[in-house]
Amino acid sequence: MLYTLNFILCDFPILNSSTQGHKEWINEVNFLGVVNHPNLVKLVGYCAEDDERGIQRLLVYELMRNKSLEDHLLARVPSPLPWMARLKIAQDAARGLAYLHEEMDFQLIFRDFKTSNILLDEDFNAKLSDFGLARQGPPEGLSHVSTSVVGTIGYAAPEYVQTGRLTAKSDVWSFGVVLYELITGRRALERNLPRSEQKLLEWVRPYVSDSKKFHHIVDPRLEGQYYIKSVQKLASLANKCLMKQPKSRPKMSEVVEILGNIISSTTSQDEDGPPVVSEAEEVKDETTGETEPDSTRQGSNYRKKMFDIREMVNLRNKSFGKLDWRNWTPGLVRTW
Repeated sequence: MLYTLNFILCDFPILNSSTQGHKEWINEVNFLGVVNHPNLVKLVGYCAEDDERGIQRLLVYELMRNKSLEDHLLARVPSPLPWMARLKIAQDAARGLAYLHEEMDFQLIFRDFKTSNILLDEDFNAKLSDFGLARQGPPEGLSHVSTSVVGTIGYAAPEYVQTGRLTAKSDVWSFGVVLYELITGRRALERNLPRSEQKLLEWVRPYVSDSKKFHHIVDPRLEGQYYIKSVQKLASLANKCLMKQPKSRPKMSEVVEILGNIISSTTSQDEDGPPVVSEAEEVKDETTGETEPDSTRQGSNYRKKMFDIREMVNLRNKSFGKLDWRNWTPGLVRTW
């Protein structure tokens, strides 16, 4: 009899001389057994075994057919993500972080938020994965958690790297970096590019401040199929997340609300007709108060590239209740 396995395996190879991988594996099993949210990947089960090869650890996730956001942005799949799909994925990821930060009985700081840890299901719903580095937030009355600096270069907040002081606003910084990856289609750090373009945040800075040059940073794989005003608004949100002072950064619940507004306005524009973005077009900055000229409309090519908005954009506003972690029992997966 043939069975279809609707889950994916996450392998944790661990050397006998190291316990770091084992700690991360335990950490992920513990946290995934507690959290429960549509935008967090579900743990189906796990396996732990010691043999002649050393300590072997496996996690079993629900199946995420469309791989990771990183795969799509780095052209590992043939079709680029349409602009509206990118906005929707950003909103899903923001909801996942907001749940971890604000909606549980305790705060959980993800600590390794990046595009490779955002998985996409068959409907392109985004779910956060890889909780190996997650850390419980500070107890009431304390402002931060002091811990060793871990994570991925290019995503970690500067104050965390410099002092080891971890807060939920560290995740907000990482989210801002991912927003610029969605805009540009580039990695946070890309060694294969010219030196002046290797660090994403440094490369985009002069373009973001110049409305006439802003369109140069937009992912060329979009082939002009986007509303420049919508991209500018997302960049503005990214800048808020990347404020130098952690206290000046928004909470993730505020980020979710702002993204909802951006999606709503973009949807309204799309109903009027698709945009044409020309490299010669002068783009007005949203902060100047000047109105943007009406975009030129074009035919069906845009429609073919866009996902069905009614299916892709689901502005879910219901709140999720408190979880009962005491009743959770992990599932075991046979390895033979």
